[in-house]
Amino acid sequence: MDNTLKNSIIAGIFLFVISIFWFVYEYSKTAFPQRTFMVSAEGKEIVIPNIAELRIGLISEGKNLVEVQKENTERFNRVINFLKGQGINEKDIKTENYSINPKYRYDKVTEIIGYTVSQTLIVKVRDLNKIGAILSGAVENGANNVSGPNFTVEDEKVYLDKAREKAIKEAREKAEMIAKTAGFRLGKIISINESSYTPIPIYMKTLEMGAGGAEVMPMPSIEPGSQEIRITVTLTYEIK
Repeated sequence: MDNTLKNSIIAGIFLFVISIFWFVYEYSKTAFPQRTFMVSAEGKEIVIPNIAELRIGLISEGKNLVEVQKENTERFNRVINFLKGQGINEKDIKTENYSINPKYRYDKVTEIIGYTVSQTLIVKVRDLNKIGAILSGAVENGANNVSGPNFTVEDEKVYLDKAREKAIKEAREKAEMIAKTAGFRLGKIISINESSYTPIPIYMKTLEMGAGGAEVMPMPSIEPGSQEIRITVTLTYEIK
């Protein structure tokens, strides 16, 4: 065997051995530790909702589609003008639905006997003291399908961050206490997992009306209540 072939074989073996050691080294850095410790804690913030979301709709029925559409549009424009007059910004008035549906009579021959035109707005009310007046006024101006309010918080991320900070702090303190009591040392944090929960308000009244509507409606009393924004954090530690 000549020297060139020998050198090639030796070099190949050397590279093979080096690659094995490199693989073992890299795997040791990425492999999940065998001894770990998990601890969970919850952080929460109690907040007062500052936005009320209403659904305001209008259903019109009749035999002539053009006339039904015209009536629906005129009445709905009155509702929109009323909302703007109450200080509701255009960006907080959004059309959720507009539909035209024929009404059929099923006899010997199926025929259309009329039409139903329906449209619905999603309205955000930022002055919660106006909710009752807006609900009553919307009906008085032509709406006949009203529901809500659904209360929300505008800057929810701010409260989520505060709840998260509380949860992580409590989880770290709990982990340190358990480790001290059990007689082991905590290593670095391997992973952090979280889940959040924002329930509906503790108290909320809902108003729903059918297609008939009402000419004069008493102003409803609406209370936003409060709600909890909660985050549960789970820390996984390496045990030294």
